[in-house]
Amino acid sequence: MTAFTACRQGSRCGQWWLSWPSLAPQPLQHHSPLQIPGVPTARGLASTATAIRFLPATRSLFDEPLSIAVQGLGPRQQVTLRASLRDEAGELFEARALYQAAEDGELDLARCPALPGGSFSGLEPMGLLWALQPRRAFWRLVKKDVQTPFRLQLEVLEGHGDGSGRLLAQAQHERAFLRDGVRRVPVREGRIRATLFLPPGQAPFPGVINIDGLGGGLCEHRASLLANHGFATLALAYYQYEDLIQKPTKLHLEYFEEALNYMLQHTQVKGPGIGLLGFSKGGDLSLAMAAFLKNITAVATINGPVANTVFPLCYKDKTIPSLIWDESRARVYDNNILDYSDVLFDPFKAPGNQSLIPIEKAEAHLLLIAGQDDHIINSKYYVTEACKYLQAQGKENVQTLIYPGAGHCIDPPFSPFYPIGNHPVLRKRAILGGELTAYSKAQVHAWLQIRAFFHKHLNDK
Repeated sequence: MTAFTACRQGSRCGQWWLSWPSLAPQPLQHHSPLQIPGVPTARGLASTATAIRFLPATRSLFDEPLSIAVQGLGPRQQVTLRASLRDEAGELFEARALYQAAEDGELDLARCPALPGGSFSGLEPMGLLWALQPRRAFWRLVKKDVQTPFRLQLEVLEGHGDGSGRLLAQAQHERAFLRDGVRRVPVREGRIRATLFLPPGQAPFPGVINIDGLGGGLCEHRASLLANHGFATLALAYYQYEDLIQKPTKLHLEYFEEALNYMLQHTQVKGPGIGLLGFSKGGDLSLAMAAFLKNITAVATINGPVANTVFPLCYKDKTIPSLIWDESRARVYDNNILDYSDVLFDPFKAPGNQSLIPIEKAEAHLLLIAGQDDHIINSKYYVTEACKYLQAQGKENVQTLIYPGAGHCIDPPFSPFYPIGNHPVLRKRAILGGELTAYSKAQVHAWLQIRAFFHKHLNDK
């Protein structure tokens, strides 16, 4: 159970308490290790009786739950489960949890809570995935090549000792970013540099443009996962990629308008409107598109400002200046780690309001998502004030979700926690915020809400 704050159409902001049973792994039915119908087992190395069982058996989508069980243990036997994977740079991520098998010698992570002393504790069937932490400090797990899966390694070790106990069983499982049949299409049309993901099945599909935060390059992981759920999704780069500008001093909304027109004219994309999904800087760009451009039906932002940030934004004869910030307002913590949550001026008050995006002009439905513990921008304040601002303008097209314990990075479900990293603009070590367990719940719930939001507003009525 956790909380979020909702500001629904025509209503006040209130507190809601939810659980997420729909995306939890289901308990596995018990079978003898030698008699698992249709599922190959991973055999123990040190014991022919001990086996790891995954469901799905060998491969699952990164944002879908994975059932894990260990069979063939002794009654109430104590074991340590250790998960690991390496990213494309070779960096190792690890998590460990302490468990005790049931009386029948089976350990089902959907039924058995993890004991204190590991990376997490309690009944957390997916804890071994979202609790993965890099051996290299401050390293983030991001998939660069979505055409290949991450390979999860799981080991069962005897006992709860600090050292490595006897290895009882081990197995591998692939966590994929593309469902069978999803097509990945590089897009080099005019100035556009992007990748289009097309789902299998009968076209046309509802269309979404995914715009990531600062840092440059082309980020495909969110777009590829969204395409698995029936959306034609365009992952759009806007600087530091191929022949795009490397060090922009300003951005032009006409570039994003060109990407919008590309989607509107695509024969496999359903009209009449397109959805936008923006993270961080991509959030304020998405809101600017909705304010100035036509045929945008739904916009979801994740920890995105409601003011233009970092680069002045130009469109025709208009220029929105970037929000004023003062780096001297940053707070310094141990190891020279900085907290930048107060460096930006208030966009709802002068002089910061010159950078406020005229979101009241947007005709699209808006879903504004914020982590209450975001330390890059004050996301909770921004979305709360935006909700009040729009309602004062008589607008009823906004919904907000505010997640306690979530920081700046609210990634797709089961992504490892990333509370400290490099600031994308200032290039210094920065607090991103968040708390491990609350973050793991927020990413699952937010992803479900984003998908439901787009399905509701982008499909023909």
